[in-house]
Amino acid sequence: MLENPDYYLNRELSWLKFNLRVLREAQDKRNPLLERLKFIAITAANLDEFFMIRVAGLKQQLESGINKKDASGLTVEAQLTEIAQASRELVRRQYHYLKVLRQELEGHDIYFLPISELPEKCREWTELYFRNTIYPVITPLAIDSSHPFPFLGSRSLHLAVELQSARRETKTAVLQVPGVLPRIVEVPATTKKRRFVFLEDIIRTYCPVLFHGYAVKDILPFRLTRNADLAIDEEDAEDLLAEVEKSLRQRRRGHTVRLELGKGKSRTLRKFIIDGLKIDPADIYEIPGPLDASCFAKFSELPGYAALRYPPFSPAVPPELQQAPSIFAAIRQGDILLHHPYESFSPVVDFIRQAATDPQVLAIKQTLYRVGGNSPIVQALAAAAESGKQVTVLVELKARFDEENNIIWAKRLEEAGCHVIYGLVGLKTHAKIALVVRREEGIIRRYVHIGTGNYNEATARVYTDLGLFTANDLVGTDASAFFNVLSGYSDPPVWNKIVVAPLGLREKLYELIAQEASHARAGRPARMIAKLNSLVDKYLIEKLYEASQQGVKIDLIVRGICALRPGIPGISENITVRSIVGRFLEHTRIFYFSDGGDERVFLSSADWMPRNLNERVELLFPVEHPEHISRLKQLLELFLRDNQKASILKRDGHYKRIAQRGPAVNSQEELLRLAQDTARAGLLPIEQLLKPAYRRKE
Repeated sequence: MLENPDYYLNRELSWLKFNLRVLREAQDKRNPLLERLKFIAITAANLDEFFMIRVAGLKQQLESGINKKDASGLTVEAQLTEIAQASRELVRRQYHYLKVLRQELEGHDIYFLPISELPEKCREWTELYFRNTIYPVITPLAIDSSHPFPFLGSRSLHLAVELQSARRETKTAVLQVPGVLPRIVEVPATTKKRRFVFLEDIIRTYCPVLFHGYAVKDILPFRLTRNADLAIDEEDAEDLLAEVEKSLRQRRRGHTVRLELGKGKSRTLRKFIIDGLKIDPADIYEIPGPLDASCFAKFSELPGYAALRYPPFSPAVPPELQQAPSIFAAIRQGDILLHHPYESFSPVVDFIRQAATDPQVLAIKQTLYRVGGNSPIVQALAAAAESGKQVTVLVELKARFDEENNIIWAKRLEEAGCHVIYGLVGLKTHAKIALVVRREEGIIRRYVHIGTGNYNEATARVYTDLGLFTANDLVGTDASAFFNVLSGYSDPPVWNKIVVAPLGLREKLYELIAQEASHARAGRPARMIAKLNSLVDKYLIEKLYEASQQGVKIDLIVRGICALRPGIPGISENITVRSIVGRFLEHTRIFYFSDGGDERVFLSSADWMPRNLNERVELLFPVEHPEHISRLKQLLELFLRDNQKASILKRDGHYKRIAQRGPAVNSQEELLRLAQDTARAGLLPIEQLLKPAYRRKE
C-alpha cells in the first residue's frame, strides 16, 4: 500500500527547491543588502556541487543503461529532464535578483560597470592593470589542426576568441581567466563612488594586444562543470591515502556535465565550443550576466559597509564553564550542552588544548570529518602526540571536496606521532566524537565530547549544531569501544548509551517510532518531533506513514531534501514538514519522542538518508539531564513557532512561507537575543529565556 509513487517526492527536485528557498533570502528585504548578495553566491556554489555530484551520477547511470524509476516514479531520464527545467528557472531567478541587487547597491555608491562606461582616467587605469598584472599571467591557446582543443578545467572561466587575419582567415583561441587574480576588481577613484569591473571584462577589452596581426571578431565567455564524484576501490587499495590522491587527480579530468555560456554574437564560435567539448545541447545553460555568481561571496565581505551586513554578535559561554578551574572540573560537575553558534565553540577547542598540555591526560582519541584550514584542534592533537601522549585520530579522507585538506592534515598528524586511521572499508566515518582519558587520584576517568557537527571552528560560526560534554562512565565505556572498533578488529559490543550506524541505528529509529505508534493505539498522547537536514530513506518514511496512520502527531523540521509527502488523507495527514532557512545553516539533528509522558530526546550526526544509515559510521546518543531535555524540547517548539524564516511543505511538493499570525517569531534571531542576554547576564536561566513571552528588554 505504501509503495505508491504518489506518496514520495523526488530527491533531486526536492534539493533544487531547497536551493530556491536559499535564493529567496536574496529577495527578502529584511536581510541586509550584502547578505542578500551572499545568498546568491551560496546558491551558485550549491548548484555547481549539485551538477558535479548528483547530475553527474544520474548521467553515469544512464550511460550504463540504467534507467530505473525512483520511489517517486521518475526514471533517470525523466529526472534529468526535470532537473534541467528546474535549474534553468533557478538560474533565471538568480540573475533577476542579481540585477535588482546591483541596482540597490548603486544607492550606496557601489557600481558594477562595463569598461566603456568608466571615466577616461579609470579606463586608463584598467589598461595599465591589464598590461602590468594580467598580461604576464594570461596565456592564449590557439586551436587549429596543429593545436587540438585543449583540456579545460572544471569551474574555470574561459573566453573563446574568434579572430580574423588580414587574409580574412578565421581562427579561434581560448583564454583562461586567471583564477589567481581577483575576479572583481575595484577601479581606484577620487570620488565617494566605488567602481568595480569584472576581470573578464578587462581581458575582453584589451586582449587584442595578445593577437598581433588579427582582428578580434567576437568573444564568448564560457564555463564548464565536470563530474567530480570520486571512484575509489577501497577493497584493492593497499594505501587508501595514495588512492584518494590519485582519484583527486582524476576528478579534474571528469566528463563535462554542464556548459554555461555568456553573451556572444557569433553562432560559429558557439558551435565551435560545443563541438570541441562534445556536449549535449540539453546540458547548455545560457547565462544572462557574469558567469559564476559564487564570486559575490567574497565581494559581500567588502570592508566599510557594516550596516549592509548582519550585526556581529558574541557567542555566550555557559556559566558552568566560566566558573570552573578547568574544563574537566566543569564536566565532572555534570553534563554540559552547547548550542553553536549561539554558544561559543571555544570550549570544544579548549577541551582538546587542555588535554594536550595536561600531564594527567594519558590519551586523546577523536574523529575528524571536515577540518578547517589552520585548525587549532589539529595543532593541539599534534602537540599532544609530540609531548608523548597516546593520540589516535580518525581522519575521513573521503569527505567530499575536503579530501585534499584532510590529506594535508593526516600527513601532519602522522609526522607528529599520532596514530592516524582512515576508517572502515566501504564506509565513511561521519560520527563526531572526542575522548580524553585522564588519570585522577589513582583512577582512570574518561571525558567525552559528542555532537551533531564537525570539529571545524570556522563552520561553527555559521552552522547551527549541538554538542554534549559528559564524564558519564557508560558513555566513556562506549566511546572507548567505538574507537576500538574503528582502529582494530574488535567486534561491535553491546552499547550502553550510544547507537551506531550502520549496525543498529536504523533499527533503533524503527523501534522509537513504533513505540509512539503503540502509545497512540492505546489512546495515550503520542508525538514526535524530528529536526534534521535531509529525509530521503524510503523505509523510514514508510514507518512515519504507519505511525501517522495510527494517530501519532509528527512534526518534521527538515532544512533541505524531503522525499516525504505530507497531508495525504489516510497516509500522512498527521505529519507536518517545514524548512527553516536564515542567517545560519540549520545543521542540528534533534529527535524528540513523547513516549507516553516519559519524554526522550536524542542527538545525532546522521540524517535520515540511505547513505547515513547504511554506508556511514554515525552516532545517535541520548540527552538525559532533565534540564537539557526541557531545553531541547523548548528549542524544537521555538522552531515550530517560527513564522519569519520557515516554509511549510504542501502536499503538492511546493513550499510556502508560513503566514504570520500573531507576534513575529524568527527562531534564529530569538536565539541570538538569548545568546546576547546570556553573555551579558551570565546567570539567566535558558528555560526562562526560551519561553514564548520572553522578549529582550531594551
